[in-house]
Amino acid sequence: MHAIVFEELGGPEVLKSVDVPLPEPGPGEVTIGVAYAGVSIVDVRARADGYQVRALPFRPGLEVSGLIRAVGEGVTGFTPGQEVAAFISGGGYAEVVVAPAAAVFAVPDGLSLRTGATLPNTLPTAYALLHEVARLREGDTVLVHNAVGSVGTVAGQLARMGGASAVYGVVSSLDKAEHALKSGYDQVFTADGFDADVREATGGRGVDIALDPVGGKTFRRTLSVLACFGRLVSFGNACAAEPCPTRPGDVYPHGISVARFSILGMAASDPRRLRGIAERAFHTVTEGGVELPVSGEFALADAAAAHRLVESRAGTGKLLLRV
Repeated sequence: MHAIVFEELGGPEVLKSVDVPLPEPGPGEVTIGVAYAGVSIVDVRARADGYQVRALPFRPGLEVSGLIRAVGEGVTGFTPGQEVAAFISGGGYAEVVVAPAAAVFAVPDGLSLRTGATLPNTLPTAYALLHEVARLREGDTVLVHNAVGSVGTVAGQLARMGGASAVYGVVSSLDKAEHALKSGYDQVFTADGFDADVREATGGRGVDIALDPVGGKTFRRTLSVLACFGRLVSFGNACAAEPCPTRPGDVYPHGISVARFSILGMAASDPRRLRGIAERAFHTVTEGGVELPVSGEFALADAAAAHRLVESRAGTGKLLLRV
């Protein structure tokens, strides 16, 4: 079968199409004939910086949709030919993948496999950030960095659905504002001046919840625009800077909370909890009207082009590889 791997770290050009043996499921596993694989910033960082790369050669890809091919010993609830989506720790850029059954989900009725590829990572991440970690309450004000990314596009909708009184987004360029405004955001600010804009928009009060996948200086600037008892959730380090420490003076005077969340970490340490979050998140699509942000599609062999688009920061929503 065909798969995309990289044997060294570097630019998108290190992604190569290779022939590898068809995998077979072990106990507690299934194999999936992949229809679509999601492309994420984690894949890009793995290729460029070695983030979460255990050894080379490495096959990127955290989320897939497709049809069950075979089930391993002890697996129940899945049958060959069933439409599923799966969250895996790598290897999604391939025609067939092995996935732990605990991280495989039936695609809800009425959703296509194309849409299903956005389910395992994007939707549960956004849902967990707002409802499990930040504990969104009706009337809260919410700030989301990278508002036009896949998680940001969903987070705007979920915040609005969850009763937020105002939802503010941060983008790299106002050319992307229209996309964000269609995803539940009331106002959109650019990254270079978002802190001053937030203070102006809130009359100096600040926001109750902020979601930050960027890190570095952005993390510290975001701390400065939290309201009393505000909650900041860091869920990435896209800038690849050293994590900023949280000092007592940053949080004590106003009762500010800082949390960090990794869906990769939860998938590894508590897949049962992740399954519960995912199932609640899926209801927001099937019953609540949340729209999942598929904005671009590339052939599997064109994975390098998809990575270039992610790195250019010109895209919006979710990119998929068509397998």
